[in-house]
Parts: sequence; structure tokens; C-alpha cells
Amino acid sequence: MHIAERIRTLGAYAFAEVDRRVDRLKAKGIDPIDFGVGDPTDPAPVVARNACREAVETRARAGYPPYIGTADFREAAAAWMQGRFGVALDPEHEVSSTAGSKEAVFHLPLAFLDPGDTALVPTPGYPPYQRGTRFAGGNVHFLPLVPENGFLPDLDAVPGAVLEKARVLWINYPNSPTGRVAPPSFFERALKLCREHDILLASDEAYSETYFTEPPRSVLEFGREGVLAVFSLSKRSAMTTYRIGWVCGDGDAVAAFRKVKTNLDSGTPTFIQDAAVAALSDETHVEAMRESYRQKRDILAEAFRDAGFPESLPEATLYIWQRLPDGMDAVDFCKELLDPEVAVVATPGPWISDAASDGSNPGEGFARFALVPPIERVEEAAARIRKRFGG
Repeated sequence: MHIAERIRTLGAYAFAEVDRRVDRLKAKGIDPIDFGVGDPTDPAPVVARNACREAVETRARAGYPPYIGTADFREAAAAWMQGRFGVALDPEHEVSSTAGSKEAVFHLPLAFLDPGDTALVPTPGYPPYQRGTRFAGGNVHFLPLVPENGFLPDLDAVPGAVLEKARVLWINYPNSPTGRVAPPSFFERALKLCREHDILLASDEAYSETYFTEPPRSVLEFGREGVLAVFSLSKRSAMTTYRIGWVCGDGDAVAAFRKVKTNLDSGTPTFIQDAAVAALSDETHVEAMRESYRQKRDILAEAFRDAGFPESLPEATLYIWQRLPDGMDAVDFCKELLDPEVAVVATPGPWISDAASDGSNPGEGFARFALVPPIERVEEAAARIRKRFGG
């Protein structure tokens, strides 16, 4: 049996490997504290669960869902964008439902890249940015996110020859995993670059509602032409299992994405969309989750400070991108955390980073902690970290 080269040459998905490490600990009778995969352990909000239960009955004879989302869902997403960012969208032409953000990110390059075209991709970053590009036959030019540049890509450093072939620029703010919030000047610079070189600006804004200072801005506040923004209910409302989100922005770009989507799936179940409409109408649960993440962030960050690690307090997202002491290897550090006396799971930075053009990997010297365990487990992990690394 012939296996396609794109599969044969595909490395392990980082978070699947994290899950395997967790399973190995559990097989030994150890209950690890799992900061590895960013899957919230909080339940989806009651308002969404109740709406989903009701919709299962009211949609019993609904048949296939609309490929691009129900009118109710698209209108709710547009209304939420207006209320949150002051961005007015036409739900008929400028919004499309998605099966969460991962589906949108992975499939988007199929609409905008021909074989041999290039996508500009941040590293560290969400693996589907580059994997979706490669499955579409495109090339990847990595933009390293390093502390010296405030974890913002240096757009001025992209070679002219790369820009000539570039068709998509991925940005992600609030940023996973660094926790950085981008200033307005960055969005303005990215828009200028993309318009000068006829590049689609694709902005993954799945973490827009998990923040600890001022509410982050959307790229769509700065411009819409040649821009797509990706949103999800996974992190905002702990609805990871529901697989629901949306893409919005430039109507022509949304139309191109929709054409891909209608050939790939048959739409998100309508009862899931109804649950999402209910979730978007409620901000109370979002505020409560934001405060919970703030508490967990502060508990873990304080433990690392007490243990002598560099300050790495994030401005947003549900991650701590913990910088390690000089000379400490990220993979070795995460292996030490797996010692049964510590039993804490984290993701080594190099696993979610790719080497830049100079050969350096910006994930070296970092480890990612997803703040998803319950607060009492975070406190327990903090105590173990202090004990093991506090000297």
C-alpha cells in the first residue's frame, strides 16, 4: 500500500505526544497534573448546554445544516463582533461558520495558495498554520517570535524574494503560546505590508477573550480589505468538544473560504450552532473564566519566581510561556517534571516551534504550561515546582 509523501514525511503532532506521555504516567498509577494540552477542564456554560439540549429536539428534522452556518448563528457572530470590537459585518457575505478554529486554519490555505506559493508563519505557533500550508502544496517561511522583539514577528526582516511569493501572512494575537498582546502599531504595519505585496492577512483571534489587562484589539478594527479573522468558542466558552467557530472579514476572501468548505464537509450541526448563539449572548461565564485563569496564572508564575526562574507573566491567553534559566534544556526540564515525585506535564518549547532561516529554534529555553487544571491542582503543582527547583 502506497502512503502519500505528505503523510510519510509528517512528524508527530506535538500535543498528541503530550497525551501519550500523560497516558504512560497513568498506566503506572500516577495521576499527573496536566498542563500539556490547552483543553479547558471547566464545563461549557449552562446557557449553552441548555440551548443544545433544547435544540436537539427542535432540530430533530432539520436535515443537513447549511454549509456556511445558519442565518441565526452568522447574525449572532456579527452582532458579537459589533458589540466587542465595533466592527460591522454583513452576516450574509462576511461571516462563515467553522468547525472550531483548527478546521479553519488548516483549510484556509487551500483557498489562497497555489503549489509553490509561500505562507509567512509565526514560530512558535499553532501547528496547523504550517501543516495546512504544506498540505495545500505551499512553502513556509517562518517568522521567529523572540523576547528581544516583544514576541512580535520582525516583518521588516522578511526577504524581498520571499515576499514576492508570499500569499498569506498568519498572525495570532493574543498570542499562543507567548501570551503577548499586539499593539495597534503592529496591526497597522502588518496591513501595510500585506497591501503592498498582495498578501492575505489571516488573523487567528481564538484567544481574544482570555486577557488580563486591557481588552485586545481585532485586526478588523484596522481594516477589512484582504483580511480574514478566525474566531472560536473553544477557549472563550470552554466549548472545545462542540467544535464551533467562525471566519469573518473581506467578503471576497470569505467567499473563497466558503467554496473550500462546501467541498469538504456538510456544515456544523445546527443544534451546536444554537448552543453557540446562546453562549455568545452571555458574558458572565466569560468573565468568570477570565478571573479563574488570572488566579491560576498568578499561582504558577509566583512558584516559578520563587524557584528562581525568569519572570514570564503573560498578558493574555491561558498559557504561561515560561522562560527557563540559562543553560537549562527545555526537553530535559519537561522530562524532569515527569518524575513521579513531581508528576507535572508541560510542553517543551521546541516541540511547538520550528527553526528560523538562521537555523535557531525560538522555542529553545522555553516550556509551555496550559492553565487548564483546577485551581487546587495548580496550587499542588506550584508546591511541587518550588520543592524540586527552589534549591
